[in-house]
Amino acid sequence: MAEREVSFGRGAVFLRATIFVIAAIASFAYAQPAAPPVGDQSREYVFPPTGETLPYRFYVPSSWDGQSALPILLFLHGAGANENTYLDMSDGLLLDLAEEHGYIVVSPLGFRPLGAYGNPLRLPAVFGESEAAAQQRAAVTPERRRELALSELDVITVLEIVTEAYGADRGRTFLAGHSMGSGGAWHLAARYPERWRAVAPISGPFIDATTYPFDLIRDLPIFMTEGTGAEPSLEGSRALRTFMSNGDFDFEYLEVDGNHGSMVPMVWPAIFEFFDEVSARAEARAR
Repeated sequence: MAEREVSFGRGAVFLRATIFVIAAIASFAYAQPAAPPVGDQSREYVFPPTGETLPYRFYVPSSWDGQSALPILLFLHGAGANENTYLDMSDGLLLDLAEEHGYIVVSPLGFRPLGAYGNPLRLPAVFGESEAAAQQRAAVTPERRRELALSELDVITVLEIVTEAYGADRGRTFLAGHSMGSGGAWHLAARYPERWRAVAPISGPFIDATTYPFDLIRDLPIFMTEGTGAEPSLEGSRALRTFMSNGDFDFEYLEVDGNHGSMVPMVWPAIFEFFDEVSARAEARAR
């Protein structure tokens, strides 16, 4: 596909995703019985921009009654991982928590294992390292720009496929990601702030203080977590914590005694508790 065919516009991404989802959902529905299955699901779909068959994985709580609109969590994996890596981590802890709290969890590939979901920043361009961020943005080639756009489009499309197929609650759509996926979460939080009930970036403060549109996420509940042994990202996370805490943001922060990888299962229970709390606050305001 030619470079000019890939749009970075927010409306264009959603329009393309909507078009792709129509075909994908039709295929999904045709292949499934009347009631979509629950439990751990591994699926594939044909990604129209490239014609490739891309995998995705999701989990539906076994307690789902086939009618209730469940909350849904889009999770973005870290660099070099895939749609299975984090769902299999710690003997399936993420799936156990999804079952316990009643969430659908969606884990896309993101087009490529290093697709980055639209965010070009990586180490050492953590928060506060604006020079490194500028250098990395300037070094993005047309090929990489295309990959970033397609990565973003893949995750949005997969989220739409599962949301529509299972009638998930669009008012309780959550976003989380680790490392590269955390950078993706920050990126998508600002791209589509109206889409998310809350966002949980995990050990990956890939956000540029000089260019990030903070005003777009000012009212979005954000729970950022980090490990005290995550030396590549810890300093940036602490700087970002200070910035967010001193600003007018709906923001919480948690550090745990783990390194960049081991901290992930440590924070999952707190993330689900945060998501539940945010939903409860919204319901209380609506009464």
